[in-house]
Amino acid sequence: MIRFLLRRTIHAVLLIFVTFTATFFIIHLAPGDPLTRYYSPDIDPVAMNTIRRQLGIDDPLPIQFAKTLRSYARGDFGLSLSSHRPVSRIIWEAIPRTIQLTGIALVLQILLGLALGMLSASRRRGVTDKVLAPVFLLFYSLPSFYLAYVLIAVFALKLQWLPAASMSTLDLHGAGPLAAMADRLWHLALPVSVLALGSTAAFARYARGSLLDAAGQEFVRTARAKGLAERTVMWRHVFKNALPPILTVVGLSIPVLLGGAVVVEKIFAWPGMGSLLVDSIYARDYPVVLAVNLIAAVMVIVGNLLADVSYLWADPRIKTPASVKDGAR
Repeated sequence: MIRFLLRRTIHAVLLIFVTFTATFFIIHLAPGDPLTRYYSPDIDPVAMNTIRRQLGIDDPLPIQFAKTLRSYARGDFGLSLSSHRPVSRIIWEAIPRTIQLTGIALVLQILLGLALGMLSASRRRGVTDKVLAPVFLLFYSLPSFYLAYVLIAVFALKLQWLPAASMSTLDLHGAGPLAAMADRLWHLALPVSVLALGSTAAFARYARGSLLDAAGQEFVRTARAKGLAERTVMWRHVFKNALPPILTVVGLSIPVLLGGAVVVEKIFAWPGMGSLLVDSIYARDYPVVLAVNLIAAVMVIVGNLLADVSYLWADPRIKTPASVKDGAR
Protein backbone atom coordinates (compact mmCIF):
# COMPACT_ATOMS: atom_id res chain seq x y z
CA MET A 1 0.00 0.00 0.00
CA ILE A 2 2.81 2.43 0.91
CA ARG A 3 4.60 1.74 -2.37
CA PHE A 4 1.34 2.25 -4.25
CA LEU A 5 0.68 5.59 -2.52
CA LEU A 6 4.24 6.74 -3.19
CA ARG A 7 3.99 5.87 -6.87
CA ARG A 8 0.62 7.56 -7.25
CA THR A 9 1.91 10.65 -5.43
CA ILE A 10 4.86 10.91 -7.83
CA HIS A 11 2.49 10.56 -10.78
CA ALA A 12 0.26 13.25 -9.27
CA VAL A 13 3.18 15.68 -8.88
CA LEU A 14 4.25 15.08 -12.49
CA LEU A 15 0.70 15.61 -13.71
CA ILE A 16 0.42 18.86 -11.75
CA PHE A 17 3.69 20.07 -13.31
CA VAL A 18 2.48 19.19 -16.84
CA THR A 19 -0.83 20.98 -16.19
CA PHE A 20 0.98 24.03 -14.85
CA THR A 21 3.34 24.14 -17.83
CA ALA A 22 0.57 23.73 -20.41
CA THR A 23 -1.59 26.40 -18.76
CA PHE A 24 1.32 28.86 -18.59
CA PHE A 25 2.21 28.65 -22.28
CA ILE A 26 -1.41 28.54 -23.48
CA ILE A 27 -2.44 31.73 -21.68
CA HIS A 28 0.77 33.55 -22.66
CA LEU A 29 0.57 32.52 -26.32
CA ALA A 30 -3.09 33.59 -26.57
CA PRO A 31 -3.62 36.85 -28.49
CA GLY A 32 -3.97 40.05 -26.49
CA ASP A 33 -2.01 42.18 -24.08
CA PRO A 34 -2.72 42.31 -20.31
CA LEU A 35 -1.86 46.02 -20.27
CA THR A 36 -4.35 46.99 -22.98
CA ARG A 37 -6.67 48.58 -20.41
CA TYR A 38 -3.93 51.06 -19.47
CA TYR A 39 -3.22 52.26 -23.00
CA SER A 40 -4.18 55.88 -23.54
CA PRO A 41 -2.89 58.77 -25.66
CA ASP A 42 -2.13 60.61 -22.42
CA ILE A 43 0.23 57.92 -21.08
CA ASP A 44 3.92 58.33 -21.76
CA PRO A 45 5.18 55.34 -23.85
CA VAL A 46 8.34 55.32 -21.74
CA ALA A 47 6.24 54.82 -18.62
CA MET A 48 4.35 51.95 -20.28
CA ASN A 49 7.60 50.29 -21.27
CA THR A 50 8.86 50.70 -17.71
CA ILE A 51 5.71 49.00 -16.35
CA ARG A 52 6.08 46.15 -18.84
CA ARG A 53 9.71 45.71 -17.87
CA GLN A 54 8.91 45.76 -14.14
CA LEU A 55 6.19 43.13 -14.60
CA GLY A 56 8.51 41.00 -16.75
CA ILE A 57 6.02 40.87 -19.63
CA ASP A 58 8.69 41.71 -22.22
CA ASP A 59 10.93 38.83 -21.13
CA PRO A 60 11.10 35.74 -23.37
CA LEU A 61 8.59 33.04 -22.38
CA PRO A 62 11.24 30.57 -21.10
CA ILE A 63 12.59 33.25 -18.75
CA GLN A 64 9.08 34.15 -17.59
CA PHE A 65 8.38 30.47 -17.00
CA ALA A 66 11.57 30.01 -14.95
CA LYS A 67 10.78 33.08 -12.85
CA THR A 68 7.22 31.85 -12.26
CA LEU A 69 8.48 28.42 -11.18
CA ARG A 70 10.89 29.99 -8.71
CA SER A 71 8.21 32.23 -7.22
CA TYR A 72 5.75 29.31 -6.93
CA ALA A 73 8.43 27.23 -5.23
CA ARG A 74 8.67 29.99 -2.60
CA GLY A 75 4.88 30.05 -2.23
CA ASP A 76 4.65 33.43 -3.97
CA PHE A 77 1.93 33.53 -6.66
CA GLY A 78 2.78 37.09 -7.66
CA LEU A 79 0.60 40.18 -7.96
CA SER A 80 -2.70 40.46 -9.82
CA LEU A 81 -2.35 42.61 -12.93
CA SER A 82 -5.89 43.96 -12.57
CA SER A 83 -6.36 44.49 -8.82
CA HIS A 84 -2.66 44.86 -7.83
CA ARG A 85 -3.20 42.58 -4.84
CA PRO A 86 -1.27 39.43 -3.94
CA VAL A 87 -2.71 36.52 -5.90
CA SER A 88 -2.45 34.23 -2.88
CA ARG A 89 -4.76 36.51 -0.89
CA ILE A 90 -7.29 36.63 -3.74
CA ILE A 91 -7.21 32.83 -4.10
CA TRP A 92 -7.65 32.13 -0.38
CA GLU A 93 -10.63 34.46 -0.30
CA ALA A 94 -12.32 32.60 -3.16
CA ILE A 95 -11.51 28.98 -2.23
CA PRO A 96 -13.78 28.74 0.88
CA ARG A 97 -16.72 30.06 -1.14
CA THR A 98 -16.26 27.45 -3.86
CA ILE A 99 -15.76 24.71 -1.26
CA GLN A 100 -19.04 25.73 0.38
CA LEU A 101 -20.85 25.48 -2.94
CA THR A 102 -19.30 22.27 -4.27
CA GLY A 103 -19.03 20.61 -0.84
CA ILE A 104 -22.74 20.89 -0.10
CA ALA A 105 -23.54 19.78 -3.66
CA LEU A 106 -21.26 16.74 -3.26
CA VAL A 107 -22.88 15.74 0.05
CA LEU A 108 -26.36 16.06 -1.48
CA GLN A 109 -25.23 14.08 -4.52
CA ILE A 110 -23.99 11.21 -2.33
CA LEU A 111 -26.94 11.10 0.06
CA LEU A 112 -29.74 11.65 -2.45
CA GLY A 113 -28.04 9.66 -5.20
CA LEU A 114 -27.52 6.63 -2.98
CA ALA A 115 -31.05 6.82 -1.57
CA LEU A 116 -32.68 7.16 -4.99
CA GLY A 117 -30.37 4.56 -6.51
CA MET A 118 -31.20 2.04 -3.79
CA LEU A 119 -34.91 2.83 -4.10
CA SER A 120 -34.82 2.34 -7.86
CA ALA A 121 -32.78 -0.87 -7.58
CA SER A 122 -35.05 -2.34 -4.90
CA ARG A 123 -38.11 -1.60 -7.09
CA ARG A 124 -36.56 -2.87 -10.29
CA ARG A 125 -39.01 -2.86 -13.21
CA GLY A 126 -41.71 -1.57 -10.88
CA VAL A 127 -43.66 1.66 -11.08
CA THR A 128 -41.12 3.56 -8.95
CA ASP A 129 -38.23 2.45 -11.14
CA LYS A 130 -40.10 3.34 -14.32
CA VAL A 131 -40.89 6.82 -12.97
CA LEU A 132 -37.40 7.53 -11.64
CA ALA A 133 -35.55 6.40 -14.79
CA PRO A 134 -36.82 9.22 -17.08
CA VAL A 135 -36.47 11.75 -14.24
CA PHE A 136 -32.81 10.79 -13.83
CA LEU A 137 -32.27 11.07 -17.57
CA LEU A 138 -34.01 14.45 -17.74
CA PHE A 139 -31.93 16.14 -15.04
CA TYR A 140 -28.74 14.46 -16.25
CA SER A 141 -29.31 15.79 -19.78
CA LEU A 142 -30.22 19.38 -18.86
CA PRO A 143 -27.34 21.88 -19.28
CA SER A 144 -26.49 23.58 -16.01
CA PHE A 145 -26.94 27.10 -17.41
CA TYR A 146 -30.43 26.27 -18.71
CA LEU A 147 -31.46 24.69 -15.41
CA ALA A 148 -30.09 27.73 -13.58
CA TYR A 149 -32.19 30.17 -15.60
CA VAL A 150 -35.29 28.01 -15.19
CA LEU A 151 -34.88 27.88 -11.40
CA ILE A 152 -34.21 31.62 -11.25
CA ALA A 153 -37.31 32.35 -13.32
CA VAL A 154 -39.52 30.11 -11.15
CA PHE A 155 -38.22 30.46 -7.59
CA ALA A 156 -36.59 33.92 -7.68
CA LEU A 157 -38.69 35.93 -10.13
CA LYS A 158 -42.09 34.23 -10.19
CA LEU A 159 -42.49 32.94 -6.63
CA GLN A 160 -39.85 35.19 -5.04
CA TRP A 161 -38.94 32.50 -2.52
CA LEU A 162 -35.17 32.55 -3.06
CA PRO A 163 -32.57 35.18 -4.04
CA ALA A 164 -31.36 35.14 -7.63
CA ALA A 165 -27.75 36.19 -6.99
CA SER A 166 -25.01 37.16 -4.49
CA MET A 167 -23.98 35.30 -1.33
CA SER A 168 -25.56 37.42 1.40
CA THR A 169 -28.26 40.00 2.03
CA LEU A 170 -27.09 43.61 1.83
CA ASP A 171 -28.76 44.79 5.07
CA LEU A 172 -27.52 41.87 7.18
CA HIS A 173 -24.79 43.80 8.99
CA GLY A 174 -24.89 43.27 12.75
CA ALA A 175 -26.93 40.07 12.59
CA GLY A 176 -26.03 37.14 14.81
CA PRO A 177 -24.14 34.04 13.64
CA LEU A 178 -27.30 31.94 13.32
CA ALA A 179 -29.01 34.59 11.21
CA ALA A 180 -25.89 34.92 9.04
CA MET A 181 -25.72 31.14 8.57
CA ALA A 182 -29.40 30.95 7.67
CA ASP A 183 -28.96 33.79 5.18
CA ARG A 184 -25.94 32.05 3.60
CA LEU A 185 -27.90 28.80 3.21
CA TRP A 186 -30.80 30.78 1.74
CA HIS A 187 -28.49 32.22 -0.92
CA LEU A 188 -26.88 28.81 -1.49
CA ALA A 189 -30.20 27.10 -2.24
CA LEU A 190 -30.42 27.85 -5.96
CA PRO A 191 -26.74 27.45 -7.00
CA VAL A 192 -26.39 24.25 -4.96
CA SER A 193 -29.57 22.89 -6.50
CA VAL A 194 -28.25 23.53 -10.01
CA LEU A 195 -24.95 21.80 -9.22
CA ALA A 196 -26.50 18.91 -7.31
CA LEU A 197 -29.48 17.97 -9.49
CA GLY A 198 -27.54 16.87 -12.55
CA SER A 199 -24.78 15.11 -10.63
CA THR A 200 -27.31 13.44 -8.31
CA ALA A 201 -29.23 12.04 -11.29
CA ALA A 202 -26.04 10.63 -12.84
CA PHE A 203 -24.87 9.26 -9.50
CA ALA A 204 -28.25 7.63 -8.83
CA ARG A 205 -28.22 5.91 -12.23
CA TYR A 206 -24.72 4.60 -11.63
CA ALA A 207 -25.55 3.48 -8.07
CA ARG A 208 -28.62 1.66 -9.36
CA GLY A 209 -26.55 -0.23 -11.93
CA SER A 210 -23.85 -1.10 -9.41
CA LEU A 211 -26.40 -2.29 -6.85
CA LEU A 212 -28.22 -4.42 -9.41
CA ASP A 213 -24.93 -5.94 -10.53
CA ALA A 214 -24.07 -6.87 -6.94
CA ALA A 215 -27.61 -8.12 -6.30
CA GLY A 216 -27.23 -10.68 -9.08
CA GLN A 217 -24.27 -12.43 -7.48
CA GLU A 218 -24.47 -15.97 -6.10
CA PHE A 219 -23.80 -14.98 -2.47
CA VAL A 220 -26.83 -12.64 -2.53
CA ARG A 221 -29.12 -15.40 -3.74
CA THR A 222 -27.66 -17.64 -1.04
CA ALA A 223 -28.38 -15.00 1.61
CA ARG A 224 -31.97 -14.72 0.45
CA ALA A 225 -32.29 -18.51 0.42
CA LYS A 226 -31.25 -18.55 4.08
CA GLY A 227 -34.30 -16.45 4.89
CA LEU A 228 -32.54 -13.17 5.72
CA ALA A 229 -34.65 -10.03 5.66
CA GLU A 230 -34.46 -7.99 2.45
CA ARG A 231 -33.11 -4.98 4.34
CA THR A 232 -30.31 -7.10 5.79
CA VAL A 233 -29.49 -8.51 2.38
CA MET A 234 -29.35 -5.04 0.83
CA TRP A 235 -27.14 -3.47 3.49
CA ARG A 236 -24.82 -6.32 4.47
CA HIS A 237 -24.35 -7.99 1.12
CA VAL A 238 -25.49 -5.89 -1.83
CA PHE A 239 -24.47 -2.40 -0.66
CA LYS A 240 -21.14 -3.53 0.77
CA ASN A 241 -20.07 -5.14 -2.50
CA ALA A 242 -21.43 -2.31 -4.66
CA LEU A 243 -19.56 0.33 -2.64
CA PRO A 244 -16.07 0.24 -4.30
CA PRO A 245 -17.17 1.35 -7.79
CA ILE A 246 -19.51 3.92 -6.22
CA LEU A 247 -16.56 5.42 -4.32
CA THR A 248 -14.69 5.77 -7.59
CA VAL A 249 -17.58 7.80 -9.02
CA VAL A 250 -17.51 10.04 -5.94
CA GLY A 251 -13.85 10.85 -6.64
CA LEU A 252 -14.56 11.51 -10.31
CA SER A 253 -17.44 13.82 -9.35
CA ILE A 254 -15.03 16.41 -7.95
CA PRO A 255 -13.77 17.68 -11.35
CA VAL A 256 -17.34 17.64 -12.67
CA LEU A 257 -18.54 19.81 -9.79
CA LEU A 258 -15.57 22.18 -10.11
CA GLY A 259 -16.21 22.55 -13.82
CA GLY A 260 -19.90 23.17 -13.23
CA ALA A 261 -19.08 25.71 -10.54
CA VAL A 262 -17.48 27.97 -13.17
CA VAL A 263 -20.83 28.41 -14.94
CA VAL A 264 -22.99 28.38 -11.81
CA GLU A 265 -20.90 30.91 -9.91
CA LYS A 266 -20.95 33.32 -12.83
CA ILE A 267 -24.72 33.04 -13.28
CA PHE A 268 -25.50 33.51 -9.58
CA ALA A 269 -22.76 36.12 -8.98
CA TRP A 270 -21.14 33.84 -6.42
CA PRO A 271 -17.61 35.20 -5.78
CA GLY A 272 -15.75 31.89 -5.86
CA MET A 273 -12.95 30.44 -7.95
CA GLY A 274 -15.17 29.98 -10.99
CA SER A 275 -16.18 33.65 -11.15
CA LEU A 276 -12.61 34.66 -10.40
CA LEU A 277 -11.31 32.52 -13.27
CA VAL A 278 -13.78 33.93 -15.81
CA ASP A 279 -13.14 37.54 -14.77
CA SER A 280 -9.37 37.00 -14.84
CA ILE A 281 -9.52 35.50 -18.33
CA TYR A 282 -11.42 38.52 -19.63
CA ALA A 283 -8.94 40.84 -17.90
CA ARG A 284 -5.96 38.77 -19.16
CA ASP A 285 -4.76 38.60 -15.57
CA TYR A 286 -2.15 35.90 -16.18
CA PRO A 287 -1.00 35.35 -12.57
CA VAL A 288 -4.56 34.81 -11.30
CA VAL A 289 -5.54 32.51 -14.18
CA LEU A 290 -2.42 30.40 -13.66
CA ALA A 291 -2.92 30.15 -9.89
CA VAL A 292 -6.62 29.25 -10.15
CA ASN A 293 -5.90 26.53 -12.71
CA LEU A 294 -3.13 25.13 -10.54
CA ILE A 295 -5.32 25.01 -7.42
CA ALA A 296 -8.16 23.39 -9.37
CA ALA A 297 -5.77 20.80 -10.84
CA VAL A 298 -4.43 19.97 -7.37
CA MET A 299 -7.97 19.55 -5.99
CA VAL A 300 -8.97 17.26 -8.87
CA ILE A 301 -5.84 15.11 -8.65
CA VAL A 302 -6.07 14.82 -4.86
CA GLY A 303 -9.74 13.85 -5.20
CA ASN A 304 -8.88 11.08 -7.66
CA LEU A 305 -6.06 9.88 -5.40
CA LEU A 306 -8.43 9.70 -2.43
CA ALA A 307 -10.92 7.79 -4.59
CA ASP A 308 -8.26 5.20 -5.46
CA VAL A 309 -7.26 4.81 -1.81
CA SER A 310 -10.88 4.49 -0.68
CA TYR A 311 -11.46 1.89 -3.41
CA LEU A 312 -8.64 -0.24 -2.01
CA TRP A 313 -9.89 0.31 1.54
CA ALA A 314 -13.47 -0.67 0.68
CA ASP A 315 -12.48 -3.86 -1.19
CA PRO A 316 -9.45 -5.64 0.33
CA ARG A 317 -9.66 -8.25 -2.45
CA ILE A 318 -8.19 -5.72 -4.87
CA LYS A 319 -4.41 -5.83 -4.95
CA THR A 320 -2.01 -3.17 -6.06
CA PRO A 321 0.59 -4.07 -8.72
CA ALA A 322 3.29 -4.13 -6.04
CA SER A 323 1.35 -6.58 -3.88
CA VAL A 324 0.77 -8.80 -6.90
CA LYS A 325 4.51 -8.93 -7.59
CA ASP A 326 5.23 -9.69 -3.94
CA GLY A 327 2.68 -12.49 -3.97
CA ALA A 328 4.18 -13.96 -7.13
CA ARG A 329 7.56 -14.16 -5.48
